[in-house]
Amino acid sequence: MSILSPYKLGDLSLSNRMVMAPMTRGRAIEGNVPGPLSVTYYVQRASAGLIITEGSQVSPQGVGFYRTPGIYSPEQVLGWKKVTGAVHRAGGKIFLQLWHVGRVSHPDFLAGDLPVAPSALPVDEEIHTPQGKKTIPVPRALGRAEITGIVRQFRNGAKDAKKAGFDGVEIHGANGYLLDQFIRDGSNRRTDKYGGSLENRARLPLEVTEAVVKVWGAKKVGYRISPHFSIHAMSDTNPRETFAYLAQELSRIGVGYIHLVEPIGGKLGAITPEVQMAPLIRKKFEGTLILNGGYDARSATQTIEDGLADLISFGVLFLANPDLPERFKRDASLNREDVATFYTGEEKGYTDYPSLGN
Repeated sequence: MSILSPYKLGDLSLSNRMVMAPMTRGRAIEGNVPGPLSVTYYVQRASAGLIITEGSQVSPQGVGFYRTPGIYSPEQVLGWKKVTGAVHRAGGKIFLQLWHVGRVSHPDFLAGDLPVAPSALPVDEEIHTPQGKKTIPVPRALGRAEITGIVRQFRNGAKDAKKAGFDGVEIHGANGYLLDQFIRDGSNRRTDKYGGSLENRARLPLEVTEAVVKVWGAKKVGYRISPHFSIHAMSDTNPRETFAYLAQELSRIGVGYIHLVEPIGGKLGAITPEVQMAPLIRKKFEGTLILNGGYDARSATQTIEDGLADLISFGVLFLANPDLPERFKRDASLNREDVATFYTGEEKGYTDYPSLGN
């Protein structure tokens, strides 16, 4: 069984088992709208079995990065509709990633308001704002009554993603953003029903998931996790217990997939077997498992053949190689990524990477 073999994800037929991972690119136009360049960028990569878009904030409160697209305004929905229409015409499948950064933000993004979080704990990092590099302030703890508003933001984002023509959505529960902040005890010190016990800390992520599932149906919803992530002051005293419980509950809800970030392959540096999460998540979760973490063609195929994952997502390799499946098929050489243009450069480092024969 190869990374190039087809796969059935719910009722979606994927042409291969290669997923384009969500990647922030900083190319949205005024109003945090995906523009014409975004259409070109995603269409170029439509040969992926599944594209997962860059994180798209579900409200103005969820913004934390310069020129990132949203999914809360009519203009954004229209911008994304142009992307999905073009990707579908090119034969591709595409999910939108629903995102709220929580405390990893700055008042410059939030009309002067403080970022929100489960608890008022410092991040002790700097962030690039429209006014330059600034220190992330200590966030404001969300009030109990506000949390239903967070669920509503994700539900509305899911509805707008459906209007925009996506094939499904991925909930961003990884990388130290809001839902990750709630489930980990290093960032959640609440004493109400959204903090303390593991069941309480998981409450908001699961409420969000259930709300999104009501919009899309369970099999068209995925959830991304990154148990090893320690940037943005993230920590947990027992990540195996925490994420095993989350996987078990996501399985109960019946979501289509879990997308696990775990650098066990490629050049990111292997996670040791003692802390490796994939076998545990595989045991607790009955749906599709997507793994991400520096894979190449050989390690990806081996992981699928070993039964550890169903799909493998590729970030930088898809960024630099729009025709990555064809390159894997031909065992062709790969373009080298230009790190300086990951988040800036308009078409440079975005839509100008050559395909084979170009």
